[in-house]
Amino acid sequence: MSVKVTIQAEMFDAGALINQFTHNLPEAGAVATFTGLVRSTPDKPIEALILEHHPNMAQKQIERFARDAKTRFDLLAIDVVHRFGEMEVGEPIVQVMAASHHRQAAFDGANYVMDWLKTDAPFWKKEVGPHGTDWVDARETDETAKEKWTK
Repeated sequence: MSVKVTIQAEMFDAGALINQFTHNLPEAGAVATFTGLVRSTPDKPIEALILEHHPNMAQKQIERFARDAKTRFDLLAIDVVHRFGEMEVGEPIVQVMAASHHRQAAFDGANYVMDWLKTDAPFWKKEVGPHGTDWVDARETDETAKEKWTK
């Protein structure tokens, strides 16, 4: 089947996306899905997250990650939806859905795409909180997570 990447400002319904994704995949034995949400924690409360991006670069990069995952893990299909703009706490930011004949390939495909998205996709995060706005720095743990795919 296909590789599909959608970058949008609008909120999405994670369950509806899964239903659409699996509708025409009778040969799939597994679908792994990851949905990332805007979170606020007691030690770092936020009110919103603003994601800025470079549209053409983001589309091309995410399509490359998804195509790589489809080939590397022999996926039947992979879809990625990524939002930009301002999002409130609890709203979805990203959803990755990977379908395969067997579960491990689906898990690995979704995880692979997320690890690359966190480090190499041209998105920039700004948190809006009670004390103003702050840009979010890259995390070393995200770079370390990606390393497992380069071995």
